[in-house]
Amino acid sequence: MAVPDQYCAVGRRKNAVARVYMRPGKGKVVVNKKEFETYFPLDWRRKSILAPLDVTEKAGSFDFIVNAKGGGLTGQAEAIRLGVARALVLYDEELRKPLRDAGFLTRDPRMVERKKPGQPKARKRFQFSKR
Repeated sequence: MAVPDQYCAVGRRKNAVARVYMRPGKGKVVVNKKEFETYFPLDWRRKSILAPLDVTEKAGSFDFIVNAKGGGLTGQAEAIRLGVARALVLYDEELRKPLRDAGFLTRDPRMVERKKPGQPKARKRFQFSKR
């Protein structure tokens, strides 16, 4: 069977959606046509994104092109992390167990609760007045 030269996966977190394209390379990451370090200036977000590569010991062997939209930077970073982990599983099914054990294949289901009509916020109520 022929091995594809590119693996595509989608990651989501809150309102952020990230399409991750993985291809063999030297470890370069491009997010929304910007350099990785420029788009994510904080070190802990970059480490979070590359954590699946560290767990599977594949760091520096793939290039990633990422299209991320929606949410904030943290939501996008965690969406990219899920996309990277899913792309690694597409590359090699043997990597599923270590990624699953590290919790990188689980989509975080927490979302912002919707605002209810007649209330100021999702759970906040107007002050009750007896008279």
